[in-house]
Amino acid sequence: MTTSLCAPDELRTTLASGEAPLLVDVRTPAEFETVRIAGSRNLPLDQLQRNPEAVAARLPAGTVLVCHSGARSKQAAAALSRAGSDDTAVLAGGIAGFQDTGGEAVHETQRWAMERQVRMVAGTLVVGGLLGAKLIDRRFAYLSAGIGSGLIFAAATNTCAMARALSLLPWNRTDDHPTVETFLQEIPDAGRS
Repeated sequence: MTTSLCAPDELRTTLASGEAPLLVDVRTPAEFETVRIAGSRNLPLDQLQRNPEAVAARLPAGTVLVCHSGARSKQAAAALSRAGSDDTAVLAGGIAGFQDTGGEAVHETQRWAMERQVRMVAGTLVVGGLLGAKLIDRRFAYLSAGIGSGLIFAAATNTCAMARALSLLPWNRTDDHPTVETFLQEIPDAGRS
């Protein structure tokens, strides 16, 4: 499967023309609440992956998938492609790239981005493991090695177990819990045949 990319400047032009495509943001509800492209709909990747067939059957042609950097959007595009939808595009560089190239986004709740939280926790655990190994017991070095191995695995598989775990913490939760069913109620029926 080849993932179709939508350049940030192309999306800005389309949005300015008033003929906006359906924008599906596959980040967590907390990330979506913090910053998003105006008019986008939130369907977290884990929800989309539970029933991609139902989503694929309803997405209009030209739907653009959005996440922070493009990685989760590519996973969503792959799931939708396996379910029969090949006419979606991934926003190149994600919302970060969109903003970096002058795209306007809606900012609401002040919260650290998930990627930043992962870096902080991983860095703290690595330093803690090294200090523990130096000051308490050398076996603390295994903590640093474990975190380093986890980061290598995350990079190789383009997944992040730490981000999934952090998303469950209270400050990363919102009152909104989008599901496939609520998402499908919000979008018009594209009537695929």
